[in-house]
Amino acid sequence: MQIKVNLQIFLFIIIFILTHQIEIYVLIMIFAFIHELGHMMAGLLLKLKPKCLSIMPLGISITFEIYGYKKLIQIQKIIIAIAGPLTNVLIAIIALFLNINIQLKEIIIYSNILIAIFNMIPLYPLDGGRILKQIIRIYYSQIKTDEIINKISNVIIIVLTVISSIAILYFKNIAILFILLYLWIMVIRENKKYILKKKVYNILQKGIKCIDI
Repeated sequence: MQIKVNLQIFLFIIIFILTHQIEIYVLIMIFAFIHELGHMMAGLLLKLKPKCLSIMPLGISITFEIYGYKKLIQIQKIIIAIAGPLTNVLIAIIALFLNINIQLKEIIIYSNILIAIFNMIPLYPLDGGRILKQIIRIYYSQIKTDEIINKISNVIIIVLTVISSIAILYFKNIAILFILLYLWIMVIRENKKYILKKKVYNILQKGIKCIDI
């Protein structure tokens, strides 16, 4: 299994140190790791082989080698994607019944609910975006699915930008800005991938038409 580390994680560490929120960031990364263990356990229970583990600024991502017919593959991917946020929700529920310091309990619950909600945003490649993409893929071709999910992601990031701008002004928390910038980087990267895929698809379609002629 390959292990990749996104160097932007060091920039985030510096930012959270400067904003005196490094403890929160470390805690979120710990629960993000547990979140990813949920993905991993779901994949292993489905008897899939881990392919790549990526350590990113806002969490950890794991991919599996998935084989089979179309509908089965999409269902497997949906189950794996849901397992991560579900793990965080379960941790938050368990924390409610733990006999620990009330402040620590609130931090555990808040952190895990925050991670679950953040990952369920229907923005690809977050878990919510992955789930939505696999559902759409059951009914549409790959290129049509990419087109739909690309449009949805672009609309979502614009909405998040408006909401985040209001939150930054209200909470005076600069960390929200950097999280938003990171999401924009993800969306821009996915946009580039989509444009490239579309160009390749159009070239292939032209090639097929030429052969038919």
